[in-house]
Amino acid sequence: MLTEDKKQRNWKPIIKAFEAVLSKNGVVQRREELITYECDGLTSYRQRPALVVLPRTTEQVAAVVKICNQYSVPFIARGSGTGLSGGALPSEDSVLIVTSLMRQILSVDLDNQRIVVQPGVINSWVTQTVSGAGFYYAPDPSSQIICSVGGNVAENSGGVHCLKYGVTTNHVLGLRIVTPEGEIIDLGGQIPEMPGYDLTGIFVGSEGTLGIATEITLRILKSAESICVLLADFTSIEAAGATVSDIISAGIIPGGMEMMDNFSINAVEDVVATNCYPRDATAILIIEIDGLDVEVEGNKQRITEICKKNGARSVTSASDPETRFKLWKGRKAAFAAAGHLSPDYYVQDGVIPRTQLPYVLHEISKLSEQYGYRIANVFHAGDGNLHPLILYDNSVPGALEQVEEVGAQILKLCVRVGGSISGEHGIGADKKCYMPEMFSAVDLETMQWVRQVFNPRGLANPEKIFPTPRTCGEAANAASTKQFEGVERF
Repeated sequence: MLTEDKKQRNWKPIIKAFEAVLSKNGVVQRREELITYECDGLTSYRQRPALVVLPRTTEQVAAVVKICNQYSVPFIARGSGTGLSGGALPSEDSVLIVTSLMRQILSVDLDNQRIVVQPGVINSWVTQTVSGAGFYYAPDPSSQIICSVGGNVAENSGGVHCLKYGVTTNHVLGLRIVTPEGEIIDLGGQIPEMPGYDLTGIFVGSEGTLGIATEITLRILKSAESICVLLADFTSIEAAGATVSDIISAGIIPGGMEMMDNFSINAVEDVVATNCYPRDATAILIIEIDGLDVEVEGNKQRITEICKKNGARSVTSASDPETRFKLWKGRKAAFAAAGHLSPDYYVQDGVIPRTQLPYVLHEISKLSEQYGYRIANVFHAGDGNLHPLILYDNSVPGALEQVEEVGAQILKLCVRVGGSISGEHGIGADKKCYMPEMFSAVDLETMQWVRQVFNPRGLANPEKIFPTPRTCGEAANAASTKQFEGVERF
């Protein structure tokens, strides 16, 4: 329910102030147009914002934030809306600051291997811009053809190549940000190591609670001399998991190492039709190795031997770009293809030590049997970043609550074996109730101090990351379902 002061907020002067900065075309206020922005990729929770604004420059973002401060209006930054943790879920009576029109590549410096972009630039555009000169941008989420760099920074996104090359924070040199009070400041710089506190590191992954990035300086890498992709198929998930650990134990660090189970394999072949993935395989591993020609050839032989030793039925390889792309195409489309298996799915994002892969995958299988929901596993096996997709039908009463409970059990399992509740999707609104599973009350209080320094009024992306009594219960420990006041549940 809306409180009395929210019901009585006079939006006319606020809209007028926004229009003075952005023009009428830069302010979205019609109810039917706002529907587009009521959720991100986590569609289970929806809340329509009061207004949406569409800035194009750093100065416009700063002016908009100052107006929000003047009228004490909460605001949420949003990029392409592909996030999977509810990080861009509007709060009640809020303004959504959408950066999708900030799509300029501001400068390219190949000599120093860096590129400066606005936050609305799509992830894959960065590589497209520099690939002709033999460079690329390493972080590559599965949604890279539609997700924005600003959103990647907010969530510290990873991708299939994060095993060897790291996640977004490892490739951000500097940031120009607008603070939650509307001031413009620069963090980091043009070189990898800057003196003083690592404020860039604090900002990346802060999920819009510390401000809005408006210019981002990224590190680009030189393309490898040789690249080879191997595909190994197994008759058991446990054998595939053991293979992952054995490859790393052998001192080999692939560029990427991904696993897909039988559900995912068949969904991909039905939708994408790569004709590369054996439909009868219980699991497949897709392994990319890169480097010098001699290094790649040697690692190719060693990985093949390890796969065979662990019971792989076959190991195929591809070095030409066209076939490599074909082998990766199915993995990149796996989330979308899961829609072929079920009307709905609920995806989680836990991380575990690689050595625990066989055990955890077995436990997930037991949870599937216990709760009666099929679970498709497709994930970054090399760094233990799981993406279980729990298949369900949202039209069945109570189904969402049940799959959320399954998801909660998976996250708690990850923590019990020494892992984490998130690897790249962020905490957002979806997983904040589980933060006490990982952190003590003192830990969480210390994190709040950082948030309060940047965001003293709490207007920037409120009610995200940290548990609150209203959403998680007073203890904020055992909650397995979430309730957002004023948020529709589907």
